[in-house]
Parts: sequence; C-alpha cells; structure tokens
Amino acid sequence: MAPSHSVDAPDMSIPTADDGTPDAFVERERQVPRAQRVSAVVRLVVAIVVGLIMMFPLYWMVTLAFSPRTDVFSRDLYLWPSEWTLENFRTIFDGFPTLTWFGNSVIITVIVTFLTVLVNLLAGYAFAKLDFRGKGAIFLLVLSTMMIPVQVLMVAQFRLVAELGIYGTFWAVIFPSAASAFGIFLARQFMIAIPDELIEAAKVDGAGTIRIFLQIVLPLCKPLIAVLVLLTVMYQWNDFAWPLIALKDSELFTLPIGLLYLRGQYGADYGAIMALALISITPIIILFLAFQKYFVQGLARSGIR
Repeated sequence: MAPSHSVDAPDMSIPTADDGTPDAFVERERQVPRAQRVSAVVRLVVAIVVGLIMMFPLYWMVTLAFSPRTDVFSRDLYLWPSEWTLENFRTIFDGFPTLTWFGNSVIITVIVTFLTVLVNLLAGYAFAKLDFRGKGAIFLLVLSTMMIPVQVLMVAQFRLVAELGIYGTFWAVIFPSAASAFGIFLARQFMIAIPDELIEAAKVDGAGTIRIFLQIVLPLCKPLIAVLVLLTVMYQWNDFAWPLIALKDSELFTLPIGLLYLRGQYGADYGAIMALALISITPIIILFLAFQKYFVQGLARSGIR
C-alpha cells in the first residue's frame, strides 16, 4: 500500500486583533479620523432628537384621539392613554356628517389634482421645449403671480365664481385651483433636462407635438408627476380659506372646514377634535409614504434644493 501523505488545509481564519476584532475592521477604524467619527455620531444624535421633536405632535394627536375624556381633562399629564377608547370617534361620526365631509374632500382633491397636474405638465412642456414669441416674458409673468398674496386674489375669485353662477358648488373651489405657478415652474425645470435629441429624433420620424408629449416626454416625467401630485394633494386637502368662502352649505364642507365647525360646537372637546384631525391627515401620510422615492427624485432632478 502506498504511503499516505497528509495535506495541510489552507488557513481560512480571519486575522484578528488581541481583543478578537478582525484586523481589517481595526485598520479601517484607524484610517477614519477621530474628529470625523465624532462628527458622524453628533449628526446622528441631532437627527434622532430633531426627528423625535417633529414626531411628538403626531404622537400627541394619536394619544388624545384614543384617550377617554377623563384623561384629556385631567390635571395630570398622560403621555399614554390610561384606557384605549373609540369614544371620540363615535362623537364625530354620530354628531356630524364626517363621512360626507371626507367624501367632499376626496372629490374636490381628486378633480383639482387631475386638472392641476395636467395643466402644469402641458405648460411646463411648452415653456421648456417649444419656441414661440414672448415665451420668456410670459414665463416671468407666471412666476410673478407667486409674489401676490392669496388673500388679495380672493375678492376677484369670489366675483368670478359669482358671475359664473357656480358660487356655493364644488366647481367654485375647483376652477380657481386648476393651475399652479409653482407647479409650472417645477415642470419646466424638470423638462429642460430631457435631451432635445429625443424630441428631434421623434420629429424626424414624423411625430407631432401631442404624440411627442404623450409617448416620449410624459413617460420620463414619473418623478415629476409624483411631486406635482403630492404637492397638489397636500395643498388642496388642507385648504381652508377659499373653500370656507366658496361653500355655503354645511353638506358641502370639506374636512378642514368641518374641523373648525366641530371646534365651534365642542370648544373644549379636544379628544374629538384630535380624532377628526387624525382622520384628516392619515390619507396624506399614506400618500407621502407611497410616493416618497419619486418625490425625492423629482425634487432633485428639478433643480430644487
């Protein structure tokens, strides 16, 4: 029988320091300056503290919304409900047309968002990629409207909707909000970055302006559309002043107006007020979390820092 030869297996162990830490990590830690490590820790701590401070109002709203009246009006501070209850939600649903107000907000917000995003995209494309006389002057005129306070325009808007015969209807809220100067500016800045070669190639192939917009420009604008949708929904959903002026029937009120109406009827019932406020902000939070990635991309590619 042939003599056996033992073959030593290669050493696969990771070199470690005296305390058991791998040498690669020890060397990497040594390469990072101490001041930089301290700065990173300080930034992390500051970010956590600021995040907690910003989240506390939302946490306090949830706490009051599910707390019994004894906790809300107690002299003691309850940072956590002593008993979880739906009493505040029953108050707003039994005593007020909360579902109707919620539905009104949804209808107005959806229509306004669709019209605003459509107009902003079309106007942004025109200012970014089309050549026509007076384009720069018209664009500056549109931007100048952002410096006019909203309160100054309310009188003219009221006369306009009154003469059109739509005062007191949903259309009185929808039509004045069907475009946004900031949205047009945002769309223009985003579409400027789209290569002109794509549009020129489409023109060579015989595509018209509408076809280029629908089949080439629009598919590239998903982050922009997400930003416009989020900004429009947040503004319109929380809009209070103009719907309060344009709507006169309580059955047509939106949630922000209903919140004021609830506060007038239950001036001290903060639990019910917080319950309605929680219902009002929940759709916005869900929408933002769903489109957060596109929202950040859209702002970054639009040149907004």
